[in-house]
Amino acid sequence: MSDLEAEIKLLAERVQQYGDTITTEEAAKTSIILPFLQALGFDVFNPSEVIPEYTADAVGKKGEKVDYAICIDEEIKILIECKGLATQLEFKQLSQLFRYFAVTKAKFGVLTNGRHFRFYSDIDEPNKLDNKPFFTFDVSNYSQFDLAELKKFQKSAFDVDGILANAERLKYISAVKSFLSSQMEEPSDRFVKAIASEVHEGRVTAQVRATISGAIKTAFKEVIRDSVQSRLSTALQSSSETDGDRDSECEEPSEIVTTEEEIEGMHIIRAIVRDTIDVRRVGMRDAKSYCAILIDNNNRNPLARLHFNYQKKYIGLFDGKKEEKVHISDLEDIYQHAEHLRLTAKKYAQDG
Repeated sequence: MSDLEAEIKLLAERVQQYGDTITTEEAAKTSIILPFLQALGFDVFNPSEVIPEYTADAVGKKGEKVDYAICIDEEIKILIECKGLATQLEFKQLSQLFRYFAVTKAKFGVLTNGRHFRFYSDIDEPNKLDNKPFFTFDVSNYSQFDLAELKKFQKSAFDVDGILANAERLKYISAVKSFLSSQMEEPSDRFVKAIASEVHEGRVTAQVRATISGAIKTAFKEVIRDSVQSRLSTALQSSSETDGDRDSECEEPSEIVTTEEEIEGMHIIRAIVRDTIDVRRVGMRDAKSYCAILIDNNNRNPLARLHFNYQKKYIGLFDGKKEEKVHISDLEDIYQHAEHLRLTAKKYAQDG
């Protein structure tokens, strides 16, 4: 467990144990929000780095303050608006962040109640804070994917361009997940009609809509169950093959299973090379022992390989046609090889 994950786990326990008493904004700041910033590596006791009650001259609003401004390399990079733990975060609470974002050099705004941290930027329109967050972190309910995204906001790893390169994709992933989650619970009429047009011939009566609505709920559950069972089977098979570390060139799984980690790895590589080559040319072709990231879906144009099928993970980097396998601890380590990936992509871009 990383230091960051250990700190977040402590905050989650604090929310669970003392949530009923952390009702005010000040209580949330002291007990959760400042420790959260500290876990990200910021010196909360340095008022030139974590600036409380930050004031800027917004148009028509003088003397109004945002709760915290985070200064990195002597420039304001993040603005934070805080609320009490019981507060439901809504669009209207973004008003101060909207005004301050426009008159500072900040690239990110964070709205938080101590449990939920919503990260915003100006993806839709330059210098104007988006209405919807591109990333939301829940200290009491997060995945390893969420934790990996949060690590990008650590002071030691903070890279505006790197975060923004991935932000648009994250925004749409978040929106799609939210939409699908709502449809799993209660499919909308519009969604039911769309599914009905694909699976039913004839007139869609009220009875047909009711039947398909129930089928959608059941189908979602079965798809999730089947996916979980497939992953468990793959994990158990790999575990039975070896008691120790195993190189990806050894005996291979009997069937190809494309994992979420492989898909996420491909998206990270796409984000890295997006300014070097048209990302529509960057695709994935899975195999038994590795997942190939190819240019133009051509095996003779390898950009990288993801060796994720065994206990140790490797990324295969290419210099010409020769592959160099490099061990990585997690997906974030791919960013350490960004320059190599860009150089390889540049070669294909020039050849193309």
